[in-house]
Amino acid sequence: QVQLVESGGGLVQAGGSLRLSCAASGRTFISYAMGWFRQAPGKEREFVATLTWSGSTYYADSVKGRFTISRDNAKNTVYLQMNSLKPEDTAVYSCAAGTIRRNSYRYTQEYEYSYWGQGTQVTVSS
Repeated sequence: QVQLVESGGGLVQAGGSLRLSCAASGRTFISYAMGWFRQAPGKEREFVATLTWSGSTYYADSVKGRFTISRDNAKNTVYLQMNSLKPEDTAVYSCAAGTIRRNSYRYTQEYEYSYWGQGTQVTVSS
């Protein structure tokens, strides 16, 4: 079992920055693919970024160049650095863990993940 807890959300003005954290349980964190998704009210959950077990990273087109995903294996924590925030970035951001090692997986789809956190609210004012 894996437990994920997000933190770091809040209210920020457009153009500002936030760093989200996702603390994970388990001693095999280094072997997991980790991803970030977001969901705005009334909208479907969408992929944001992932860092796979093999070290590959993928980003949604809407956040490329602005967001960076990273991990600290010693702390069992994955981060999402968000710069140049826009009002359309407003959403609940959730982290997810993919426990299945599979080279064919890009970890950009919800079904590729096994565990989810509760999410943290990010609000960007205009």
